[in-house]
Amino acid sequence: MRNSILLALFGLCPFAGVGQTATDVIPLTQSDLKGTARFMSMGGAFGALGGDLSTLSQNPAGIGVYRSSELGFTLDLDCQRSSATSQGFNMTDNQTRFLLNNIGGVATLRLNNSVLRNFNIGFTYNKGASFNRRYSGRVPRLDNSLTNYIAGIANAEDITVGDVESSSSFDPYNPNDGGYQAPWLAILGYDSYFISPSGSVDSPTWFGQWDNETSGSGSFSVQEWGGVDEYNIALGGNISDVFYWGMNFDIVSVNYTRETYWGENLSNAMIENNGSFSRTDAAWNLHNYYNLNGNGFNYQLGFIVKPIQELRLGFAFHTPTWYNLTESYYANTSADYSAMREGKVSATTNNRQLAYDNFSLRTPWKLTASIAGVIGGRFILSADYEWQPTHSTRISYPDTYDYWSGGYDDWDYGYEWDPWYAPSGKGTPRASRASYYDPYDEVNQDIKDYYTSTNSLRVGAEFRVTSQFSVRAGYSFVSSPVKERVRNGEQIVATGLNPSFQLDNTTNYVTCGLGYRYKKFAVDLAYVYKHRSATFHAFTDDPANPSIVSPNANLSLDNSQIVLSCGLRF
Repeated sequence: MRNSILLALFGLCPFAGVGQTATDVIPLTQSDLKGTARFMSMGGAFGALGGDLSTLSQNPAGIGVYRSSELGFTLDLDCQRSSATSQGFNMTDNQTRFLLNNIGGVATLRLNNSVLRNFNIGFTYNKGASFNRRYSGRVPRLDNSLTNYIAGIANAEDITVGDVESSSSFDPYNPNDGGYQAPWLAILGYDSYFISPSGSVDSPTWFGQWDNETSGSGSFSVQEWGGVDEYNIALGGNISDVFYWGMNFDIVSVNYTRETYWGENLSNAMIENNGSFSRTDAAWNLHNYYNLNGNGFNYQLGFIVKPIQELRLGFAFHTPTWYNLTESYYANTSADYSAMREGKVSATTNNRQLAYDNFSLRTPWKLTASIAGVIGGRFILSADYEWQPTHSTRISYPDTYDYWSGGYDDWDYGYEWDPWYAPSGKGTPRASRASYYDPYDEVNQDIKDYYTSTNSLRVGAEFRVTSQFSVRAGYSFVSSPVKERVRNGEQIVATGLNPSFQLDNTTNYVTCGLGYRYKKFAVDLAYVYKHRSATFHAFTDDPANPSIVSPNANLSLDNSQIVLSCGLRF
């Protein structure tokens, strides 16, 4: 197979500089089991219980349960182990990190009223999610090459040699005429001899390095770090010791960084050399850096009802989080073509400068329903169900201002431009194609097509052995946000500079813990085991040859956490 034809998937790539895809933004919508040791040791099933600092960001009605003020903090030792298996070959990675899960306080104002018992206000920092993850692996036998995938993009976009070739007056990463901008991955592939043209320079056919006589192996490495930090301001109260209410104003900060490597060692690779194709051994890698950071806000409203002393019912509603985000990214290659005159080759996008892009993100809203029973004042059993329509996630352009023209730039709003339409180039719509479109329509459609609603179930139990000592256990299940047909092999497209992606399966937590109370002081300890399986894909399968599956690996991602909380009530 000399060329992977991807015309069906890459009929339109309107903005070559846009870095994010559906697989980039979905991790921001997925919460983690983070909080105090008591909260985590009971599987996070606190929606109907309250009285814990973590509940301020889960069911804010939990603040109404407080009858005294509290200060507390939580530390987390997170030990991770990942395993990647492909074609029977297995590799493992380990890393350990310290995290500050939670710190904050609640102030209680007693109203001395038989109906309105108290009014509470709380301020907390909570780790909403941790992105820390690292894994690597090897694919012993390749059936196709990333270079052919890039050639497919170039053919689908009708890219000419002039579109991707640098000169003293033209930078293909940042064309100064305001016109067509080729996908950066194709430009980088051309600079690195990953793809080569055949035929006319104005209408070439692009070829990758792989054909029927090529063989080889692949390797990959992925490292992610960062997290979602939540800063909560919660208000709530107690009505007749029966109805508890609360609301939470949540300021959210996100910082996510990912570095990926994909490398191939090929025999009999087809490489263009001085105007003709030659067979040679090829060893190369593609390195991608991506950072996403910004801030957002949401609002949460919750209730807890205690009709009898032994029963509590909880309900919470979370609005979407509205983010303003900035992404930055670059990629570089390193290649060794032993039989070519050039020998070793390297290339970097955008003259070694980071590219930046701003966009807005709206995450899904959430609904949580909870129930808890208290038996004999010593045994607590609780359960939460949470529903989130992950497929309703949306991204869009923020309002931007073009200082070049002194006004709003319609390029940012989806017009296509023809550099030959007028001498000024930029700012002049092409007469035949000046219709408006949202440049993120395709990404938002991908989110709808690939993802589904997420269901979470949390159960927990606590038994008070003595008035001071308690034991706890819990379990939490989170369904996969990925549609089953996608996990079973349906085509998924990851465009942009990084063609690799990961599809997560279900997540399971098994938890246990201990608690000790002495007068106004409390210490809690938890152990949390988290397991998630996933599939890594180096790039999209070739739809023209469905029997040829692109390189992939099965991932097993395990976390063991030891969590310590200290609190003081007064």
